[in-house]
Amino acid sequence: MTRFLVLLAAPALVLMAATAGRRTVPTVPLNKDALMDTLVDLEKRSWVAWQKRDGAFFESFLSDDHVEIGASGIGNKALVVAGVKSPACVVSHYEVDHFALTRLSPTTALLTYHAAQDTQCGGQPVPSPAWAGSLYLLREGRWVNAVYQQSATGG
Repeated sequence: MTRFLVLLAAPALVLMAATAGRRTVPTVPLNKDALMDTLVDLEKRSWVAWQKRDGAFFESFLSDDHVEIGASGIGNKALVVAGVKSPACVVSHYEVDHFALTRLSPTTALLTYHAAQDTQCGGQPVPSPAWAGSLYLLREGRWVNAVYQQSATGG
């Protein structure tokens, strides 16, 4: 099982609307450091949500046209949210580090990083460690995760 179950179980992050007491996400940061801080925070929050089976976070965090790419194939937002909510995966522990940011345009940024996790999906271990890439788009004043891909490092 791949990132789908890993993002079902993974990370990716919640950019919440300013309704019903939800937290708003900053608009375009003026510099790369501020954008890096914003996107790393979102990505880390997605891992917390993955571990807690918080599908509501992913509903807000992922773009409606989100694409998830992993060893099991290609998934969409609905599959990721359903997977996160299900008890199929148990995330015992995870670590994310080595973050790097590539700003592709004023409204597009790629966050890459290293992830290690002790996660079981359907009783099978999720491949770990892995390198991950999250593509973020600025839409309607908030950053949303449009694409996530995770590739196992092989050891």
